[in-house]
Amino acid sequence: MNGNLAIAVADFLAHKRALGRKYLAEEATLRLLLVFSEQQGLTELDELTTAFLDAFVASRQRARARSFNNLVNIVGGFLDWTVAQQRLETSPLRRVHRRETDQRVPFLFDIMKARRLLEAATMLPDNARARDRGSTYHTIFALCYGLGLRAGEACGLLIGDVELDRQLLVVRGGKFGKSRLVPHGPLIGDLLARQVERRGGKADDPLFSFDGRRSVNPCSASQVFHRLVVTLGYSVPDGTSQPVLHSLRHSFAVGCLLRWYREGVDPQARLYRLSTFMGHVSPESTAVYLTITPQLMDEANSRFEAFAEVVWSEGRR
Repeated sequence: MNGNLAIAVADFLAHKRALGRKYLAEEATLRLLLVFSEQQGLTELDELTTAFLDAFVASRQRARARSFNNLVNIVGGFLDWTVAQQRLETSPLRRVHRRETDQRVPFLFDIMKARRLLEAATMLPDNARARDRGSTYHTIFALCYGLGLRAGEACGLLIGDVELDRQLLVVRGGKFGKSRLVPHGPLIGDLLARQVERRGGKADDPLFSFDGRRSVNPCSASQVFHRLVVTLGYSVPDGTSQPVLHSLRHSFAVGCLLRWYREGVDPQARLYRLSTFMGHVSPESTAVYLTITPQLMDEANSRFEAFAEVVWSEGRR
């Protein structure tokens, strides 16, 4: 079997994508490994040594433990696959992970914070390259907060993905290449209807575009979000991360859980629905978003106190 490193990387990526994975970030990391190996004059898999891989990992300066560990896991996953394919006997990588000592709570948007953000987005002025900037970014941010869409999913919507009569969005090419139907209410429906009217065009045209051909880039949306957040000057509590565009999706998930608590619904019973709605492969992926906030703690404590009161009352009889 071919032991060329570049061919092995290409075969590994093709294998993962055949399983429905995108593997874009992983491809970028493995290409860095290829460039580093070429600089060292290495082209074959069996030339990869523990010392070489240690040097590669050290060359990628990752200040955050999570980013460093992700780098190690991507390279390790590739090498484990080569062993399973009998291209290597054993993996030469030492999987040394950094301890994540700085575990910050994500910044969450409540209704008032989200409203201020959306109002600020609406006021964005047009420029020579972008008309309707305010309404465009207002709608993108509203979809991330109100439906929990990923930024890439919202920006990548096509006009034909909006089914106003059924109050549905067709979200295509989400994580792992999955597509799903996302129902919405009348408020989101009104926003989408106005956006479709502004854009016009055919079903396969992008819903959000400034040149009529290309979808708004998620990175551009993230930059606009960051500038707005700085202008709005949100107070970030100690131990909380700075707000990022993904915080809107995170806030959606936590908001659902909080609402279920207040309605007396068992959150565990609804977690599968939320997982499907958000496009996750399993409830375990959704659980990452369910940050414990003071409001959630209060609701959980109130529910426990009500339960405990019944148990104590029955025990005294």
